[in-house]
Amino acid sequence: MLAEVLTQLVIVIAILVPVSIILFIGRERLAQTRTEWRSRLRTVAPVVAVLLVVLLINRVARQTAPKLSREVGIRLTWAFYEIEGEFILIFQSIQTAEMSAYFSSIYIYGYTFLLIFPIIAYFTLSDTRIFRRLLTAYALNYAIGLVLYIAVIAYGPRNVMPAELTERMLYDTNPQYQFLTQEVNASTNVFPSLHTSLSATVAAFAWQTRAAFPRWVPVAIVLAISVAISTMYLGIHWGLDVTAGLVLAAGSVALSDQLVDRWSLEELAEMLGDRFPWLQERLPWLQEHD
Repeated sequence: MLAEVLTQLVIVIAILVPVSIILFIGRERLAQTRTEWRSRLRTVAPVVAVLLVVLLINRVARQTAPKLSREVGIRLTWAFYEIEGEFILIFQSIQTAEMSAYFSSIYIYGYTFLLIFPIIAYFTLSDTRIFRRLLTAYALNYAIGLVLYIAVIAYGPRNVMPAELTERMLYDTNPQYQFLTQEVNASTNVFPSLHTSLSATVAAFAWQTRAAFPRWVPVAIVLAISVAISTMYLGIHWGLDVTAGLVLAAGSVALSDQLVDRWSLEELAEMLGDRFPWLQERLPWLQEHD
């Protein structure tokens, strides 16, 4: 079943991405990228490596973090319920079969597309800083999110509220999706909502790059808002999780601006050279490609 869901996801993304490239990027920028992609790749390689390491750590932590969280985490599920009550049932009260289908699709397909397309779009910019900032913001979201997942034990609304109050949620509408979501989520890691934080991060970058990709801005904002609502509509996250996700997004975007280009590769190599001598040997190469 997992293979079937992944296949569907790949097909949807394989359709959406080329169409979006045509609509939002354009031939001129693509043509320039074909001649500059090697130099751009060398420039962004360190940030790509950092993001891959963070994603790998998250992948490994998915197996070990729940046990660690049970030992050191603060249990806040019922505190969230007491603060928020049945707020998310506002979304349930207006549900229809069409809305359930929409938000289920947004939660899986829209979210995945929203994360992938900006990586492609910003790589086509001659100035790689926005691309490096985006990947840095992604890494910060995942890294900080992992720490909070360990520190806070919180079950989502669908795990707490009576079943009759939370019908037609994600797995009731599309039960096959649980095979995909269980690969990246545990039932206790709902605070903050990374779906919300990463989607809001993309929306923030879309606004900041509105001059370069004006038609992408409304699409990114609508998708980001839809993703945030979908997490509550489907009973996966509390409103508090979504709020924390927005705060995490704002912090990650701001930090990315502070961190990117703060040090050159040469400066980092010099600072770390005493502890890692092999970096000194690479200085000529770093000076050439910095």
